[in-house]
Amino acid sequence: FSWKLVTPWNVRCYVKSICVHMRDPNNQLHIIKNLKIAVNNIITHPPQPGAIRKLLNDVVSVSQPAEGLVANVITAGDYDLNISATTPWFESYRECFLQSMPASDHEFLNHYVACMLVVSSSEPEPVEQFLKLSQEQHRIQHSSEYLYPKWFIPNTLKYYVLLHDVSTGEEQRADSIYEEMKQRYGTQGCYLLKINSRVSNRGMDEQIPDPWSQYLQKNTIQNQDCYEDCPYTVISNKNTDHLISDGLDSEIKDGLSNNFKTHPLQLDHPSGSLDSTDYVKATASLQDSKKSNSGTPHGACLTLTDHDRIRQFIQEFTFRGLLPHIEKTIRQLNDQLISRKGLSRSLFSATKKWFSGSKVPEKSINELKNTSGLLYPPEAPELQIRKMADLCFLVQHYELAYSCYHTAKKDFLNDQAMLYAAGALEMAAVSAFLQPGAPRPYPAHYMETAIQTYRDICKNMVLAERCVLLSAEILKSQSKYSEAAALLIRLTSEDSDLRSALLLEQAAHCFINMKSPMVRKFAFHMILAGHRFSKAGQKKHALRCYCQAMQVYKGKGWSLAEDHINFTIGRQSFTLRQLDNAVSAFRHILINDSKQPPAQQGAFLREYLYVYKNVTQLSPDGPLPQLPLPYINSSATRVFFGHDRRPAEGEKQAATHVSLDQEYDSESSQQWKELEEQVVSVINKGIIPSNFQPTQFCLNRYSDNSRFPLAVIEEPVTVEVSFRNPLKVPLLLTDLSLLWKFQPKDFNAKHDGETKELGACDDDMIGAEAIAEFLINSEETKVARLKLFPHQTGELHILGVVYNLGTVQGAVTLDGIDPSIGLQTGKFVSNGLSVRGRQDLEIQGPRLNNTKEEKTSIKYGPDRRLDPIITEEMPLLEVFFINFPTGLLCGEIRKAYVEFVNVSKCPLTALKVVSKHPEFFTFGGNTAVLTPLSPSASENCSAYKTVVTDPTSVRTALLSSASSVDFGVGTGGQPEVIHVPLPDAVLLPGASVQLPMWLRGPDEEGVHEINFLFYYESIKRHSKMCHRVLRHTAVICTSRSLHIRATVCRSNALEDEEGRGDSMLMFVDVENINTSETGVKEFHIVQVSSNSKHWKLQKSVKISEDKDTKLASRERAKLCFKAVRCKNSEGRFCPEYENYTFADIVFGNEQIISSASPCADFFFQSLSSEFKRTHVQSHAHASQRAAKQSFDETVRLIQQCSEVDLNVVVLWKAYVVEDNKQLILEGQHHVALNTVGKEAFSFPQKQELPEMVLLKFFRPENTPVPARPTPEQLSNLIKTSLHYPESFNHSFHQKSLCLVPVTLLLSNCSQAVVDVMIDLRHKTTSPEALEIHGSFTWLGQTQYKLQLKSQEVYSLQLKACFVHTGVYNLGTPRVFAKLADQVTLFETSQQNSMPALIIINNI
Repeated sequence: FSWKLVTPWNVRCYVKSICVHMRDPNNQLHIIKNLKIAVNNIITHPPQPGAIRKLLNDVVSVSQPAEGLVANVITAGDYDLNISATTPWFESYRECFLQSMPASDHEFLNHYVACMLVVSSSEPEPVEQFLKLSQEQHRIQHSSEYLYPKWFIPNTLKYYVLLHDVSTGEEQRADSIYEEMKQRYGTQGCYLLKINSRVSNRGMDEQIPDPWSQYLQKNTIQNQDCYEDCPYTVISNKNTDHLISDGLDSEIKDGLSNNFKTHPLQLDHPSGSLDSTDYVKATASLQDSKKSNSGTPHGACLTLTDHDRIRQFIQEFTFRGLLPHIEKTIRQLNDQLISRKGLSRSLFSATKKWFSGSKVPEKSINELKNTSGLLYPPEAPELQIRKMADLCFLVQHYELAYSCYHTAKKDFLNDQAMLYAAGALEMAAVSAFLQPGAPRPYPAHYMETAIQTYRDICKNMVLAERCVLLSAEILKSQSKYSEAAALLIRLTSEDSDLRSALLLEQAAHCFINMKSPMVRKFAFHMILAGHRFSKAGQKKHALRCYCQAMQVYKGKGWSLAEDHINFTIGRQSFTLRQLDNAVSAFRHILINDSKQPPAQQGAFLREYLYVYKNVTQLSPDGPLPQLPLPYINSSATRVFFGHDRRPAEGEKQAATHVSLDQEYDSESSQQWKELEEQVVSVINKGIIPSNFQPTQFCLNRYSDNSRFPLAVIEEPVTVEVSFRNPLKVPLLLTDLSLLWKFQPKDFNAKHDGETKELGACDDDMIGAEAIAEFLINSEETKVARLKLFPHQTGELHILGVVYNLGTVQGAVTLDGIDPSIGLQTGKFVSNGLSVRGRQDLEIQGPRLNNTKEEKTSIKYGPDRRLDPIITEEMPLLEVFFINFPTGLLCGEIRKAYVEFVNVSKCPLTALKVVSKHPEFFTFGGNTAVLTPLSPSASENCSAYKTVVTDPTSVRTALLSSASSVDFGVGTGGQPEVIHVPLPDAVLLPGASVQLPMWLRGPDEEGVHEINFLFYYESIKRHSKMCHRVLRHTAVICTSRSLHIRATVCRSNALEDEEGRGDSMLMFVDVENINTSETGVKEFHIVQVSSNSKHWKLQKSVKISEDKDTKLASRERAKLCFKAVRCKNSEGRFCPEYENYTFADIVFGNEQIISSASPCADFFFQSLSSEFKRTHVQSHAHASQRAAKQSFDETVRLIQQCSEVDLNVVVLWKAYVVEDNKQLILEGQHHVALNTVGKEAFSFPQKQELPEMVLLKFFRPENTPVPARPTPEQLSNLIKTSLHYPESFNHSFHQKSLCLVPVTLLLSNCSQAVVDVMIDLRHKTTSPEALEIHGSFTWLGQTQYKLQLKSQEVYSLQLKACFVHTGVYNLGTPRVFAKLADQVTLFETSQQNSMPALIIINNI
């Protein structure tokens, strides 16, 4: 038999089942509800304080939040906190603490009231054994050598139990012994308990409940030394206060599983072993603990009948033995008190009188003497009152208990027995609270006084703690959370970390459960509780407290507090081997913008690396985890396809192409795209293919990344990753490389390969370049360029980067010195702590905003810059420029060379270059082979093709001709797309070719960026990539040189030397506008050439005698030339690509062949650019042009008469002094003459902005455009000329009339048949004119009507009659003309403004 046998059946009397009745001293019936008794083994030594501390520590340590427990969500202001509903560790601690309190002399709640004496029926002399046990119990209670256990009253109830084993014992013998016992001890003082302890009689399937499991499981938390059971089988029974486990509110909610700690300090455990177990726990021995831990059932031999017998035994003991004994004791104590105090009535009836009269004022605690050592003798009446109060309290007679406590309290205070008084105050307050119906309010001041007395006077923290625990529960049940929190906080001290932690945690829960929750106080006290838990060695609870507090501090800007909490969480999680939580906590410290000093950040980083390394060592073969540092700006990731640009070698300048060093320019990108579209359109006969994808060498956040980019096999793919170090300490990345996935595909075979992940074995597919060391200084943003080399075709997916993260040794700032100084390059000394991990590159595409659905929702398009398709081998072109200038004069011609190199393994063809400025350069036409071929051969040679001229041919035109087809004009293609004349049109692998390139400085001064796009294809057609391009941007700075103005007018001479009747005069005005800043000494005009389909220069009209025309700064020269029609220009309707006639008028000794390259190239290119300019202008006047379409044929033909198609090329040399050396520069300017009499310029004049005028509103009138030609156009229809002698001698004495023959030449300038009418009558406009004209007259017809064919010259013989000498103006004939099929005549008498003077002399 053991006390553990009856533990599950300790009496519980519930209202609905059995009610326990007893009578009070006034014989009133009193009902006890939920009565509980505790049966324990008798222990003669009190528990040691160290054992109690360890027991409490273990109780709290074992009790943890239940797994999967749903936490309560408390919303307070902006906070949503997950807090668990219960705190079972605190409840377990409280229960264990109250039960573990050793019995004391000033109170009797923990004293034994009865003792069971148990003897087995198998004993030879059971009655003698009972006698021995009774004597031993008496000796233990009344002998002075045993101070423990404590007994309630001297006359302790003895209950005799005969235990009979049914399986082995003789039942008749047991019954006879029991009968003897009843005669000796009475029926109410003994009991026969029959149980089975040997053989199990139940079947295999019969399930017998195990009522011990819950009690023994609680007891397994005691890891105490095994103790030997007392040799006596004496069982002491003690009534314990049932208040604690019944009727009070459950604990405040608690919760959240991830918690945290600061530097944990172990609690110092006492070294002394435990001689005896704590009787309060009523626990099993160590062997039972092991059994319960192993999960074996208890009481396996007991049947359900045995269970019922044990239950009946306990009830019999309680109802027949224990409660009558207590009732009798209360009566005896009441009677003793009445007799000793000389009172006439019982205390129960006198309660009213005692407490209704005037009260003696109580002394304050400070006035009382420290008399906690005062002891009363056991028979003292004050202790009898206390005993009676405790017995009444245990049987739930709270009103009588309160009266007794109150009386005892007064007596103790009067005697200044402070320990006794504090106990009475404490129990009086509890009794007042537990009274049914609450007749009086809870006297909280009683508790306050008791706590202060225990703590300050008696120095007993255990009793003070019990008082606080009771009072806090009472206050919480009354929703007085603020008072409860203050009470709990007051008892925290340095003597017990565990107690302080639990009380602070309960105070925090009080703050959060207030009507208006105090969230920040809750968090602050949870942090304090976590710190104390950590000091007490309760790591899990410390972690939980910190994690709950983190909910409040997170994301509220309290970065230092967050860092502290996260650091502690990380430390505690690591100690508890919760490595993932530790990594997560340290990660949060590092990824937030920390305001910590560098030294602290370095410590955080080292802790993180240490924890992280432990995590990776647990699963070395697992996937690489994500690293938090450094930050990666994924959207700033740039991807570059192709080799890096070669540096310049001497005079060789590589094409600029594209590199990662260039900033993205959207305008420039659009220009390159248009150039590529232009050349693709020309290649595909004006159509851009539907699958055309503009070449993008560098992809970034601004480029169009919606399509999969194309990369070429064996050409590197460079990824630029932008890293940012947010910390104030340097980060060292080692073995940094790209993380990728590759799917091989043969785009010709049309089948897919299997997907392969990265790995060292995949170098035959994709080669990866790693950066050995990459240092990022504190708070620095730095880019790393990582390369991949694809060796197979397929689909490549770049996933992220992989690297070792470490720190630099001694990288902490000392005395204000920046640690980044001296850590720029070279080898860095790592502190040996580094971890390997990865970071993914996750790029979000652009937000879609096209359809209505996309505008009303948030959708993002794809960004595929990291998913290139590796295509088949393609040719790769490199271009080098030799002797390429950076500065030119406007119009200067310079010869350079271009080297084309095929650096790939397959030949390239269809090489073309496209530019927005084709007039800037030329590769030469079909005549280019006549110029020097190599740069060395062309030194000090002219860029032009020249021949030495005959001195006799100076200022006379030297003619040549060239077809526009030879120079790429008129073929129907776009002039911007220029074919590069490769030998055999193919560039073989590894081959290179040098071609001459002539450059002409743009006509406008300033800095010019000229884009070249080289286009080429592979001989073999590919499905993915059809062509490739190479970019080059040339920057040219031009200085002013010459400015040329030219005008053309019709010559009055109707016949030239060849008898043709159509010639013009051309005036060329050349001005040197160079400011001599470039060292230009002077300009020489060496040649003026014309080129036209219909006109040519015939000769130079001498104006000055100088053979050479020299122009110093700001000087101007005027040149005059005669132009005539070409022989082959009889009919105007010729094909566009007919030959141009070139006429060169040389001013020097060498003729520049203007019909050869490069002169003719730039001329034809200027023609096409002039055509583009006028074409744009004509678009701007579309409405006017539409109206002009209504002009009749008459006006159109008349207008043609004033049009001229004559282009002038002025070739010059400039003498420049540079570095004390004289250089000769060459150049040419173009002037296009289109209209007779209208001035043309070598460079379009800038139109001045009109002055600001008032805005006028008017209604446009739909007036028809007048169909009359302008006077200038009319004057050019018919050209007239009078031929006569300048002077005529006549003898008026012989003959009074002088007749002079005059020839009137009429020339039809139009392409149509013209009717002409000549009117010889004088038209009198003024008296002066009348006076002049009246002195002579025309003889013969006054009117002539003629019809002139196209370009016909007609001679009309006239006679003028004079009557006396003088000077006469013969220019009086008026000429009218009309087209043959028209009616209206137009006067063409513009010639009248030029007088035809004749002198008549008399002889």
